[in-house]
Amino acid sequence: MSEQTGPGGLNEYIQHHLTHNTVEVFGGQFNLDSWLVGLVLGLVFILWFGLAARRATPGVPSKGQAFVEIIVEFVDGQVKDTFHGDRRSVTPLALTIFVWIVFMNTMDLIPLDMVGWGVHTVAGEEAAHHTYWRLVPTADLNTTFGISASVFLILIGHAWSAKGGFGFGKELLTSPFHAHGFMAVVLAPFNLLMNVIEWLVKPVSLAMRLFGNMYGGELVFMLIAGLFASWITFVPGIIANAAWAVFHILIILLQAFIFMILTVVYIAGARESH
Repeated sequence: MSEQTGPGGLNEYIQHHLTHNTVEVFGGQFNLDSWLVGLVLGLVFILWFGLAARRATPGVPSKGQAFVEIIVEFVDGQVKDTFHGDRRSVTPLALTIFVWIVFMNTMDLIPLDMVGWGVHTVAGEEAAHHTYWRLVPTADLNTTFGISASVFLILIGHAWSAKGGFGFGKELLTSPFHAHGFMAVVLAPFNLLMNVIEWLVKPVSLAMRLFGNMYGGELVFMLIAGLFASWITFVPGIIANAAWAVFHILIILLQAFIFMILTVVYIAGARESH
């Protein structure tokens, strides 16, 4: 959401708000804003749920404890319906993914100009003009690929744990085209290629789906901000902003849920034999 389009027009306003606060690390650009916001929100999740677990009582729960229990039971129910093995490590992973992504997605509901307004108030207009800070980590492809890459490594670990190194390697070479004797040797490279593509598509699709939806939602807020540039369109801008914010809440929750449930589905598939 936004309060103003700025003096340079809508194009310059959008370009400014799509620019990351970067630092140079090992000769490359590192998006400090996405990393820091994601880190803080992750720590908030750990602190909140950790304190709720430590303060949990067997009697009548407090409102805070009841709310946390509802989230945990919801996630555990989804895992139970999807993954039929030992879910003691899968449910905590799914819970972390769901809540953390919800937290990061929800940053899209914070006014775009809040950071600029704060810098302007403290340091002046010039400093605000040269300060870049994006609040939505999941609208950064680096963040979504980082999470999906972690999920990818976890999938490899589950496949290795369930099938062993030899069994996992054999599956990569012998499926989906099963054969015997000489044909098994001939088809092995094609099987390996198909399996590599199948495995790599999973993290890529997870990352691109989450990034695309959140980036698009953020961009819509910026485009709606153009309505605030004129008194004629100011009221329609407020209505459009509020309507999109309400609809975007559904996207925020749905994208976190999809990422979580697909992770669980992929884990279940990694532990099964073809």
